[in-house]
Amino acid sequence: MNNWNRTYVHTSRGNFELFIKGNGDPLCVTHLYSEFNETGDYFAETFTKTHTVYLVNLRESGNSEKAFEPYQLSMLETIFDLEAIRESLSFQQWGFAGHSTGGMLGIIYGIHFSNRLKYNIIVGAAARDYLTFSPECIYHSSHPQFNRMQELIESLKLPHLSAEERKKLSIERTKMSLYEPSRYYELFNLNITKKMSAARMNYFNRELQIFDVTRKLKFITCPTLIMCGSHDVQCPLLYSIEMNELIPTSKLVVFDQSNHYPFLEEATLFSNELTMFLEEQILS
Repeated sequence: MNNWNRTYVHTSRGNFELFIKGNGDPLCVTHLYSEFNETGDYFAETFTKTHTVYLVNLRESGNSEKAFEPYQLSMLETIFDLEAIRESLSFQQWGFAGHSTGGMLGIIYGIHFSNRLKYNIIVGAAARDYLTFSPECIYHSSHPQFNRMQELIESLKLPHLSAEERKKLSIERTKMSLYEPSRYYELFNLNITKKMSAARMNYFNRELQIFDVTRKLKFITCPTLIMCGSHDVQCPLLYSIEMNELIPTSKLVVFDQSNHYPFLEEATLFSNELTMFLEEQILS
């Protein structure tokens, strides 16, 4: 697997680190608190055969701009940063694809800048707080794996964690979100490594408590593909169903043998559904 090409984009809102790979229409991919590097990202890799993918390290991630005020780590401010990046790259439009909290960013992006998105791909996400009222969510205090998940998250924030220990904890955390945990090494078989931005993760934990944009979903006018595993323990399926009901231009695809990673757990079906969606945009 070829590495991703690192570049820096200078914008009116600061300088941002990007990794580029693939051929085709420009597609922005990011995650709310991941720190990417030249090894890329499993979700982003999914799109490199059909797109030129711009994998973005957000503010306070990797070598991107720092946050000088806490509010700069909010989802809305993050979208303003992405728009500044798009403008600096001289794209009139680009696509966006986000998984999990990356998908939550896609929702905010679609609400405020649908005219700048050719299409929006949201995988395993939600338009509101997905844990307070969802016992089936692994982040809900009544979930049987809640305590261990919290321990893993806090441990992964530690800055001086050895690479070996970080890998061990990350594997355990990921297995909790697989339909068949025994398939971990089959599914995650590339040399991809990434870290977590503690500053962004901590801000998100606060922002999530008041996050609810369901009443604004009607403002998303770009073609939107919503995809979710029926066994998703992070952002349960009901939130994808809710988004599909409220976004006028959306299509929902459910993966019956997937948890939080349908792009790996049912990779062929995911690829086929993505191809069908993209072809529909060409025909329309």
